[in-house]
Amino acid sequence: MPKAPALEYEVGNRSVRLSSPDKIYFPERGYTKQDVFEYYLAVSEPMLRYMHDRPTMLQRFPDGLDGEMFFQKRVPARGVPDWITTAEIKFPSGRKADELCPKEPAALLWAAQMNTIVFHPWPVRAPATENPDELRIDLDPQPGTDFADAVKVAGLARTVLADAGLVGFPKTSGGRGIHIYVRIKPDWPFVEARRAAIAFARELERRDPKLITTAWWKEERGEQVFIDYNQMARDRTIAAPYSLRANPRATVSTPVTWDELTQVEPNDFDLRTVPARLAEVGDLYGGMDDVRHDLGTLLEWWDRDERDRKLGEMPYPPDYPKMPGEPMRVQPSRAKASSSEND
Repeated sequence: MPKAPALEYEVGNRSVRLSSPDKIYFPERGYTKQDVFEYYLAVSEPMLRYMHDRPTMLQRFPDGLDGEMFFQKRVPARGVPDWITTAEIKFPSGRKADELCPKEPAALLWAAQMNTIVFHPWPVRAPATENPDELRIDLDPQPGTDFADAVKVAGLARTVLADAGLVGFPKTSGGRGIHIYVRIKPDWPFVEARRAAIAFARELERRDPKLITTAWWKEERGEQVFIDYNQMARDRTIAAPYSLRANPRATVSTPVTWDELTQVEPNDFDLRTVPARLAEVGDLYGGMDDVRHDLGTLLEWWDRDERDRKLGEMPYPPDYPKMPGEPMRVQPSRAKASSSEND
């Protein structure tokens, strides 16, 4: 069967080429590369409003979901349109890279042409790539829990945020989880922003320790909702608002209102339904930039926990170098076994 011819789309004042438009990307639902491209075209305005100037990692699937997948952190040195903009970011190792940093809708469509299904922006904007401008809260249901449990935790999280003088904007993760974003002043480096996330997570856990956990090690989490504080560590990213997710249903990580959380399911939002929803309700993240919040209260909670409860740093992800004040980075069961062997 002959290949479908390439198509040309006018995106703003750019012309973006779409090759292999009939290539199947989501086999279960029959969605093609053209479907993905036109989805991102439909949501490009609110998506760019959020992603503008954010270094972004691309999750690419050259042959669709059934083929190879890879994460692209560096924009290629060759074969890239001269209007594609980048920003330099630094990894935990100290190495640097120039990542896609979109400034116009065509950049998102160029990435879609390059087989990108999921966009993973950093919580920073150029040129201040060392200072997050948002606090990201990731509610991650563990085995034995589900989206309904994450919804319960989200309601409590809203209260805790209010106690800290913060306003959060929720969205579905596209799976069983929930993400909450808080716009903050870019006045703190990653270490302090992560400490604010830890302080928030600990306070949340204290208010419902049966349902909520901050335990980094999976063997300690049980059937609870994990608050993944390490999403605020450098080089940790979350799927962007309006990004497709790499699952058979082609779900979308979708902004919702707090009231909607109790009424929706993740599968309500997908490649076909979100453009229509956007036309009906508008961009629910559109007001996020109206207020930039202060992390002062959460950092006071961190100091309180450290002083009064002897709670300090928590483990970083395994690819990180040993960080100042970090506890021993070893699974509790292995540490216990090693201790027993040395007795």
